[in-house]
Amino acid sequence: MGYLIAIAIVTFTIMMMSKIWRVCVILFWRPYAMTRHFRKQGVIGPPYSLVSGSLHDIKTMMKDARNMVMDKHSNDITQRVLPHYQIWSSLYGERFLYWYGTEPRICISDVELAKEILSNKFGFYAKPKTRPSIVTMIGEGLAIVNGVEWVRRRRILNPAFSMDKLKVMISRMAACTISMLEEWKKQAIETKEKSKKIEMTEEFRELTANIIAHTAFGTSFVHGREAFDAQTQLHKHCVASNSDVFIPGTQYFPTKSNIEIWKLDRKMKKSLQCIIESRLQNSQSDCSYGDDLLGVMMDTEKTNDHGSKKLKMNEIMDECKTFFFAGHETTSNLLNWTVFLLSLHKDWQDKLRQEVQQICGMEIPDADMLSKLKMVNMVLLEALRLYCPAIQLERVASQDMKLGNLIIPQGTCLTIPITMIHTSKKYWGEDANEFNPMRFINGISKASNHPNALLAFSVGPRNCIGQNFAMLEAKTVMTLILQRFSWSLSSDYEHAPVNNLTLQPQHGLPIIIKPLQL
Repeated sequence: MGYLIAIAIVTFTIMMMSKIWRVCVILFWRPYAMTRHFRKQGVIGPPYSLVSGSLHDIKTMMKDARNMVMDKHSNDITQRVLPHYQIWSSLYGERFLYWYGTEPRICISDVELAKEILSNKFGFYAKPKTRPSIVTMIGEGLAIVNGVEWVRRRRILNPAFSMDKLKVMISRMAACTISMLEEWKKQAIETKEKSKKIEMTEEFRELTANIIAHTAFGTSFVHGREAFDAQTQLHKHCVASNSDVFIPGTQYFPTKSNIEIWKLDRKMKKSLQCIIESRLQNSQSDCSYGDDLLGVMMDTEKTNDHGSKKLKMNEIMDECKTFFFAGHETTSNLLNWTVFLLSLHKDWQDKLRQEVQQICGMEIPDADMLSKLKMVNMVLLEALRLYCPAIQLERVASQDMKLGNLIIPQGTCLTIPITMIHTSKKYWGEDANEFNPMRFINGISKASNHPNALLAFSVGPRNCIGQNFAMLEAKTVMTLILQRFSWSLSSDYEHAPVNNLTLQPQHGLPIIIKPLQL
């Protein structure tokens, strides 16, 4: 008996010593070794602090930046949304090392190196591990998975985003938009001034959620509201904890925040389950579930094929979360910043309206009309450049890699600051911080000194699957608004772009709209 107890004690002691050694490596040895490794290559950065790394400095800089209100004519938003990048790049150079807790990160703002990272087809630069709260919000879908699993899902979902299918969705996008615009007009003509101040952030947020609900899931915003509201609340939890040190395992503790996240997750799943069950009930057993995103996913679940083309029901649920969030959050912010820029640049608002009237008149635009709206497209691209919804991209080296003249150890996170690249004079010229849609007159590849300097939808095999959907939606909405309204920026507006996982106006976007036809 004593012999067995001795063996148990020894085993336990070895296990504990192993755990302690691992903690010591993570907290002490790796930061020292990584700092030394990169210093030899000429890459330095802020000093490492035990456990928190550089997070305390990042929080301090972000807090100071959030209290700053910018000149509304200034598009130099890096100082506000990525202040630590701006400060550290001025101190340590364009490439620098910093610490996100105990995770080493290298800032890569060279477009050629960014292209090398994003264009890799062999999974050497994978998506980093995502916080559990964010996984709960957007699901373990296409945006998060890596390797063979990502290839499998991308192949399944690609057909739902073919241009032929997207063109059919334009009429539904227009119907949702016209419903919103009719309400705007009604509110405006009831006033003495025949104009109305509208809070655009809420309007566009609800509109794009309605569009994604109709076009991708065959339902309406009203039916999907419970999932939408739950995801919005989860979004707030994710933003609040994004700059905190995450300790693995804490997501299982019954804290107040975790209990609320679990509750919202159940609420969201229940709502999505109702949407899926409704589709099941309205479809014949021997027929397709539809040609929209949900139908494509459910058809794979129904098939007898047990191979790579089959999506399980929990995977369908995850993809619903991913596209419900990505399908409205990014496009609503693109619309916000486009309307903002056109409210400041009335000459361009007039140019776009004239183009729309020449090509579309007062008709609801179709795919052919939208393809001819060159100036509208140029303005949207310039809005994506100056106010890109995603302010940075991240990848992790899955093995030791050579990147340019750098040796990148396995497990190092590489961050690509889109905001800095999009306003770099090195790539965009002396007017990099100015609104100038004419730079895109010959297309994206010739707009800058590097053909891949615009990273709004990323590049390479993991580029955004929904980019054509987003651009068609934005063009449709902007065309319909330009046909019916002129607008200007309210004096209440405070220019304060903020990173809440996506780039948003911190204090909203109040716009004064005036109907063109009363």
